[in-house]
Amino acid sequence: MADFIQTKINNRVLTVRINRPERKNALTHAMYTALGDALEQANTDADIRCVLFTGSEECFTAGNDLGEFASGLPGDFKETPVGRFLLLLANATKPVVASVNGAAVGIGTTMLLHCDMVFAGTNARFQMPFANLGLCPEGGSSLLLPSWIGRVRAAELLMLGGAFSADDAYRLGLINRVCEPAETEKTALEACQKLASQPPAAIRATKKLLSGPTHEELTTTMLAEGALFAERLKSPEAAEAFQAFMQKRKPDFSGFK
Repeated sequence: MADFIQTKINNRVLTVRINRPERKNALTHAMYTALGDALEQANTDADIRCVLFTGSEECFTAGNDLGEFASGLPGDFKETPVGRFLLLLANATKPVVASVNGAAVGIGTTMLLHCDMVFAGTNARFQMPFANLGLCPEGGSSLLLPSWIGRVRAAELLMLGGAFSADDAYRLGLINRVCEPAETEKTALEACQKLASQPPAAIRATKKLLSGPTHEELTTTMLAEGALFAERLKSPEAAEAFQAFMQKRKPDFSGFK
């Protein structure tokens, strides 16, 4: 399992790579635990000044492993691996950068809302299909998206759950730059190295100030989303959506009220 999340420290940058190509980097509870461990390491290790999340040239992550998440969350949201990871990410004290190629589905998009800089390849496809799966927004997206891009555009992305391109994400202000896929990680790493060369306390202070105005509300929102997400995982709508996904058919919600 350790091979699914690979970490490396170089020049004060902690690179965290999602590496499960046979499942399009779909995330399991154990992988979330490893991602959370990496963030804890970054927060406590003075030699780490920046974190880079990345996948491969073909895929960032297809989101949660539905085969595992169909059985629900293992406990109270904030104590689960995914809850711990999201809260650690929202409370990270050092800059976090993401390099995104290919699919960035579900949490693959919402986790980017907590990154300080995001670089995406021309092949990147973002999507938050929570409602499509009978679920609800997570990761603070119901708070952050409307405040950043406006309510109606946030509603379109979260309620219809359609995919959008790197150019769309750039236009919406969700990413810093669109790159050729072969250059995305290199470009993101260059940004990380620049951040790591800056005065570390000044960078931490700047990050804290940028996050400060919404920090308390964001934590409250994430916990509320997490509790409702756990409920929705047990819903008949989610059961139909997951079954349809496994059977490679279109879900039928016509009988639900």
